[in-house]
Amino acid sequence: MDELVTRITSQLIGRLDGPLAFRFILQPTVAAIYAIHDALADAREGKPAYFWSILTGQTSRWSQLSEGWHHVARVILLGVIMDVIYQLMVFRMIYPFELVVIVLTLAFLPYLLLRGPLNRLARYWAEHRPRHV
Repeated sequence: MDELVTRITSQLIGRLDGPLAFRFILQPTVAAIYAIHDALADAREGKPAYFWSILTGQTSRWSQLSEGWHHVARVILLGVIMDVIYQLMVFRMIYPFELVVIVLTLAFLPYLLLRGPLNRLARYWAEHRPRHV
């Protein structure tokens, strides 16, 4: 078991400066762009903060997760392709667990963490901005 944890940890850390390291910037950036888009749409529709409503069960948890997953599916697919290429280049084999960890960390986690706060900021800004007639 210790060997497995050591291997996974070293492989995950080694990805930071290896080939295709730009994906550590690209994937979270694209996920953030999707989060901004969806948060602004949520604010216009008066929806609650995304992650908070999932945690508290204010609405259908699975439908919200499915919606979020659908919105970042392209980023996740790009992440899977890039990490498979990386693993084949460096390790000459594919490690599915590491693949899932990297893709979810780089794509879905930023989306999940940004969408709710951005929704709240957009609603706050819309409510408190001066109205010129």
